[in-house]
Amino acid sequence: MEAGNHTEVSEFLLLSLSDDPGLQPLLCGMFLSIYLVTILGNLLIMLAISSDSHLHTPMYFFLSNLSFVEICFISTTIPKMLVNIQAESKNISYIGCLVQACFFTIFVGMDDFLLTVMAYDRYVAICQPLHYAVTMNPRFCGFLVLMSWFIIFWVALLHILLIMRLTFCMGTEIPHFFCELAQILKVACSDTLANKIFLYVATVLLGVFPLTGILFSYYRIISSLGRMASTKGRYKAFSTCVSHLSVVSLFYGTGLGVYLSSALTHSSQRSLIASVIYTVVTPMLNPFIYSLRNKDVKGALRSLFGRAASCP
Repeated sequence: MEAGNHTEVSEFLLLSLSDDPGLQPLLCGMFLSIYLVTILGNLLIMLAISSDSHLHTPMYFFLSNLSFVEICFISTTIPKMLVNIQAESKNISYIGCLVQACFFTIFVGMDDFLLTVMAYDRYVAICQPLHYAVTMNPRFCGFLVLMSWFIIFWVALLHILLIMRLTFCMGTEIPHFFCELAQILKVACSDTLANKIFLYVATVLLGVFPLTGILFSYYRIISSLGRMASTKGRYKAFSTCVSHLSVVSLFYGTGLGVYLSSALTHSSQRSLIASVIYTVVTPMLNPFIYSLRNKDVKGALRSLFGRAASCP
């Protein structure tokens, strides 16, 4: 095949969730509903935190940022999927695919970083309560978030620059419902060794290390709780971690499910189902986890709804 046939590619084909025309309206309605619920739920969390001065603490500052990232995360994939379902098309432009892969990488990475920072916040609050106000001051919290954005932006940009070196065959179909880095590398027609090495290194540095930090933080938290004499005190301290632990379990559990489904099975449909749970269901459930299991957030939401209802 001529080199020009590789380099002149202008679009890719995405794998649809179902080729049955009768299921398209159902899929469109279901994913539109999930998208709207996710946007509304995370927006309410952000509004509740910003409107209640009692929630202007490091933990809720990070939670507000996490809700913003979840909105961006799901907005990276679902709108394009809905457009393709409505237009009965599988196409995505080459530039559009790179942009989607870049933003998806950024927001997945930010999810990872924020969950790690939130674990550190709980560690300081429980294990070093006397130093909490000094350690987790607003300037330091802002620095942690800004550094997370800075690091993941450059990692995502390097991924995209490396992909732009690759060549692709005309009519290439990406075996996924959105453009994800690993899936793009699978369909490249040129050598992807450098891309794969960088992908593995980035996964270790930005995935394994943060998870190790989270596990270490909770190891120290559990050790500290074990030394508390009061059962009530242990319960009260650990109750502030339950929502975060639930979100961490959901995020890493579904992420591991995506990895295992793609590594252990050759079925594209099974990998798609695991990816849908990871990219669509997880952002939708996070607001419910934090609102249903957190008295402070529930109180702030009640106050927010009360003020909205009293407005003429």
